[in-house]
Amino acid sequence: MTTLSARSIRFGFHRDNDVIRDLSLDLADGDVLALLGGNGAGKTTLLRLLAGQLVPQQGEILLDEMPMQAWSRREIAQRVALMPQSERCEAGLTVREMVRLGRAAHRGWLMPLTEEDEQAVDEALRVTDMHQLHHRQVTTLSGGQLQRAILARSLAQHASVLLLDEPTSGLDLKHQYDCLNQVRQLAKERNLIAVVSMHDLNQAAMFADRVALLADGQVLAMGDCESVFTEDLIYQTYGIRVTVAKHPIHDTPLIVPLCQERSPG
Repeated sequence: MTTLSARSIRFGFHRDNDVIRDLSLDLADGDVLALLGGNGAGKTTLLRLLAGQLVPQQGEILLDEMPMQAWSRREIAQRVALMPQSERCEAGLTVREMVRLGRAAHRGWLMPLTEEDEQAVDEALRVTDMHQLHHRQVTTLSGGQLQRAILARSLAQHASVLLLDEPTSGLDLKHQYDCLNQVRQLAKERNLIAVVSMHDLNQAAMFADRVALLADGQVLAMGDCESVFTEDLIYQTYGIRVTVAKHPIHDTPLIVPLCQERSPG
């Protein structure tokens, strides 16, 4: 069983300017958590803390009930996959070669890939709908295709924790839903922990088990969508008035912003 926890963590890049303040959460096998909040709320910083890329200045991150610092970098890489919002891609690298990099934590950089590794790469390409583009150089991909290639690399890693920073950014509507559905299915089928930062509250309501609203570096509310997606909490998080209804098909919360009436002409 995999667990990931944050215990009263605080982190800031500058003195007296905390990005994360007194934040706690607990995650276990099969959990799909959506991180939501305005720009600068601390979502990306929290993901990097959970991935062990940043060290909290107060509190601790626990992976399988052990402090993150107790794990080696390779052990963390074998257990935790972080998909960034964007990254620089090396010229000449094909999609398949990029996805193969997800196996480095298991084989090292110099060891040849095994048949098991290639099967993991093939599966990751298939579930992200990138198998037909495996021969393309990554520098020739569209923004959405590159996002799917990066997701495929994270999936090929076969980590037990998936941390995805706005994975649907740049994707068209179909691939947005395909991506989130794939993440949810993998979490359930393989008992993974998935933490996804995103902006679309309605997509979060459809795909996440729990949601966390972040504001000023703190968790304003965390729980199931029905209890967290209230008009008051959304206003406190985003500063915009909404109405919350029921989705006519999925029976999940449906958040509709209350825009000001347009003036004639």
